[in-house]
Amino acid sequence: MADTRHVVPNPNGGWDSKKGGASRASKHFEKKADAEKYSRDLSRSEGSELFIHGKDGKIQRKDSHGNDKFPPRG
Repeated sequence: MADTRHVVPNPNGGWDSKKGGASRASKHFEKKADAEKYSRDLSRSEGSELFIHGKDGKIQRKDSHGNDKFPPRG
């Protein structure tokens, strides 16, 4: 799962941007919106999947930036 990036709640407050499988955050944010923007930009440059988690830790949204196994047909 190294080709994923996650926005997750930090147990001490705020939000973290983490690469999939990493134990430490790439960067910490006070606001979830800031963590999402940073993570989305990074995910686009990495070509990875972005997972946005809620305060309960459950995945709320997913965005694919290059590795979608089922891309939309156009």
